[in-house]
Amino acid sequence: MRVLSGIQPSGSLHIGNYFGMMKPMIAYQDRSELFVFIVNLHALTSLQDADELRKNTLTAAADFLALGLDPDRCYFWVQSDVAEVTELTWILSNVTSMGLLERCHSYKDKLAKGLTPNHGLFAYPVLMAADILLYQSNLIPVGQDQKQHVEVTRDIAQRFNTVFGEAFVLPDPEINEDVAVVPGLDGQKMSKSYDNTIEIFTDQETLRSKVMRIVTDSTPVDQPKNPDQCTLFALYRLFASSEELSELRARYLAPGLKYAEVKKELVERIWNFFEPHRQKRADLMAHPDDIRDILSRGAAKARSIAQETMALVRERVGLNY
Repeated sequence: MRVLSGIQPSGSLHIGNYFGMMKPMIAYQDRSELFVFIVNLHALTSLQDADELRKNTLTAAADFLALGLDPDRCYFWVQSDVAEVTELTWILSNVTSMGLLERCHSYKDKLAKGLTPNHGLFAYPVLMAADILLYQSNLIPVGQDQKQHVEVTRDIAQRFNTVFGEAFVLPDPEINEDVAVVPGLDGQKMSKSYDNTIEIFTDQETLRSKVMRIVTDSTPVDQPKNPDQCTLFALYRLFASSEELSELRARYLAPGLKYAEVKKELVERIWNFFEPHRQKRADLMAHPDDIRDILSRGAAKARSIAQETMALVRERVGLNY
């Protein structure tokens, strides 16, 4: 079974990225044929600073490697290093209806948040479909907000297969309901677009400052509190065992709990959780050419699969005259 997912290098990676995508991906390398890539072409929809994109691409790769991704047990590369994906995007665009793209909620949500509309933002699902179909992927772990894009990919693949003949595997989304949407400081989905993130690799003082900004309600200290409607509790559960979470729940339901104390505890839990990975990341960032070599080798492996798919696609549509 082929499992595929990518992550945008549009800024420092945060704990929403880790629990929503990175941790599940790293676990897959032991039981599936795993494809993981840095989606720098997608990042152009929101990041148009060349130096920043270069830096973010390398740091995203370093983060993955530091957190346990083994390039010898998976395909790990940068999206733009496999040029076949842009060719496939164009071919798929010709079997993708405008109505299908107009129904995508992600485009509407981004416009509502103030992003300037452009073709890249609108056609984002077609490039995502090309990412998935190029490698004949079976399973796509995604957050709830990305599920529709996998469904769009299936629609596009079915349309292509109907018009030109069977060429693509139809992928299925996989959503871990426990971490499908990791909340940010304000209770919305944790996202760089909303400036509500807690970064994975940051200094302890910045971490403390971020956690102390988590929005909580105004329930008095001497009153019980509702853990199921609390952003702080939702984040704490990511770093606690079931027993520890039960204990915290009991504290919420009894008078006397202070949100500030829970925030201090959460700072320590986050800091300690990522402690084993900080030195490895520092070592990687000190040798950026080693990171580039890993990504280059990964792109060569991924491209061998991509070329097989494109040979079939070109034959189906008549480009191999």
